[in-house]
Amino acid sequence: MDQANIHKIRNIGIVAHIDAGKTTTTERILFFTGMIHKLGEVHNGQAVMDFMKQEQERGITISSAAITTDWNGHQVNIIDTPGHIDFTLEVERSLRVLDGIIMVFCAVGGVEPQSETVWHQADRYKVPRIAFVNKLDRSGANMFQTVEAMNEMLGAHAVPFQLPIGEEDNFEGIIDLVTMKATYYDGLQRVEKDIPAELLPKAREAHNSMVATLADYDDTLMEKYLEEEEITIEDIIRAARTAVLGICITPVFCGSAFKNRGIQLLLDAVVNYLPSPIDRGMVRGIDIEDAARTITRRPSTRGPFSALAFKIINDAFVGQQTFVRVYSGELKAGTYVFNSTRCKRERISRIMRIRAGDRQDMNEIKAGDIAALIGLKSTVTGDTLCAEEAPIMLERIYYPETVLDLRIESEDKKNRDKLGTALRKIALEDPSFTVNFDEETEETIISGMGELHLDVIIDRLKTEHKVAIKVGEPAVAFRETITAECRHNYKYKKQTGGKGQFAHIEFRIEPNPGEGIEFVSHVTGGRIPKEYIPGVEKGFRSAAEKGLVAGFPMVDLKFVLTDGSHHEVDSSEMTFRICTTQALKEIIHKAKPQLLEPMMKIEVNTPDEYLGDIIADIHRRRGKIESQRRFRKGAQKINGTVPLKEMFGYASTIRTLSSGRASYSMEFLNYHPLPKRLEEEVIAERLKKREEQRG
Repeated sequence: MDQANIHKIRNIGIVAHIDAGKTTTTERILFFTGMIHKLGEVHNGQAVMDFMKQEQERGITISSAAITTDWNGHQVNIIDTPGHIDFTLEVERSLRVLDGIIMVFCAVGGVEPQSETVWHQADRYKVPRIAFVNKLDRSGANMFQTVEAMNEMLGAHAVPFQLPIGEEDNFEGIIDLVTMKATYYDGLQRVEKDIPAELLPKAREAHNSMVATLADYDDTLMEKYLEEEEITIEDIIRAARTAVLGICITPVFCGSAFKNRGIQLLLDAVVNYLPSPIDRGMVRGIDIEDAARTITRRPSTRGPFSALAFKIINDAFVGQQTFVRVYSGELKAGTYVFNSTRCKRERISRIMRIRAGDRQDMNEIKAGDIAALIGLKSTVTGDTLCAEEAPIMLERIYYPETVLDLRIESEDKKNRDKLGTALRKIALEDPSFTVNFDEETEETIISGMGELHLDVIIDRLKTEHKVAIKVGEPAVAFRETITAECRHNYKYKKQTGGKGQFAHIEFRIEPNPGEGIEFVSHVTGGRIPKEYIPGVEKGFRSAAEKGLVAGFPMVDLKFVLTDGSHHEVDSSEMTFRICTTQALKEIIHKAKPQLLEPMMKIEVNTPDEYLGDIIADIHRRRGKIESQRRFRKGAQKINGTVPLKEMFGYASTIRTLSSGRASYSMEFLNYHPLPKRLEEEVIAERLKKREEQRG
């Protein structure tokens, strides 16, 4: 694939708040590009992109799906992402490898909570974007109100490139402000006409405003605009493309995906304005032998191969599929590649082009493309694959914190191994899901992003992996930390008739705000031999992971080893590991430990008449209201923070308080100290449960 062909690739994502119409928009794109010949609907479980059983049953997207299609001589690789906050990692890892996105907004709901989250994720990865205001046929739809909210709430510098002809039930067409033509729809057919005379003044005003904005980003257009010369369509497209690539503006398009209106024009915008891999430029990584040295790779087939693994799916027919974005070079099926993250060699048995639930074999994959590799054994999400003779490590993918725990166990011993295998496969696919085994109670604890996330995983265990399990009640994933520095001198000594055990350490532990778990050794002069110091670190990290107060993982804790001693015969790495664990248990209460609870950002959309009851209920849940604003006539948005501990069953409560008319969204914000009274209750309850389970 030469440079000209790379210029014709578009790696795009379709992202939005839940129910804004992402998957329906993707289905229409596939239909109008000829990839599918029958329209599938999300609400009846027939959407091509929602191929998981759990997605079809719930009518939502859970796992990002990749598919390739073509439009006007361009290859378009599309990733349809989830809108529910519990599956935010799917959006995160997709944005890491995409070149551009279509932000879909509901013309009724406007800028909703997950819209803001996704927008800021795209900001983090500096991803250019265009916007599609969907559902203009719905009651209460208002494109201009949505554009205003985009500018006010997101700082989007949103510029309308289209105007709707009619709204709600009267939405019948679209005015293209670039070509100054009107498009009407007759079923699946579109008809281009002149702009109606009654709408022409408004269209000219919007066209002039768009051109004036674009003139700031293109000298030729600016000169023509100031000299009042004729401005061509090509002038506008060139200037708009420059502005989009620089993330200076967000062009806004409109339509109704469900009614098949606006999709072809949106595809034209993808080709005209969103970047190719070459537009995105070189990618940077680090030298695996010198972490301080930066290496670059250009999007060219001539350079050494480099790619990032961003998603893993276990398929019943072909085994593990590892989705990769190739940044440079090329890779052929049947050859070897180097995993620089794991320092392991991997063989590529097959390369596949994925069209959601289907697949086709490819002989090779080249710079700029996205595909699935078959045959990788050690690679996980976020790993870099590269040429062995030219190693590079690309930036890894950010994983959000888990906030909810659930205890599960197999119904019988026969299923125990089967459960472990299934959990390992799911954890490999989904890094926002973790699994731990409680050795004291012999229970498996799974952790996820929320109730829906864990509910889907339980469903997959039962239906996809056929594992019979018992499920406990969801529990908040608390954390432990310390608030004071503490020093300790501890000697571990067991001597019998034969070989004994001896280890001696002097250390301090101290708060480490925002820096996580950290181990430092200041031991000099061989007081503790170098080969035993890893035992001290392992003991510390193991104790921190299991928790020292109530069995919750510890965060923001620093361990500094200052001195110690050893015995020539009775010391070993294991004795120093045991010594460290016991020393920490003895000292932890002197360091003023504290429990932390997950705090959630909450946004509630409610009609005015229920505002007081909903605010009062949030206050009862130890929540704080940070802002409230009107987002459409007769309705308000409430933003605040609330402890996750108080939010179980909230969906039922808000339905009752608002007669089913209010909606809400939550996402993890941070960990915050638990009030002392509640801390004592949580610790007492936790210890009581452990005693009961041991008994």
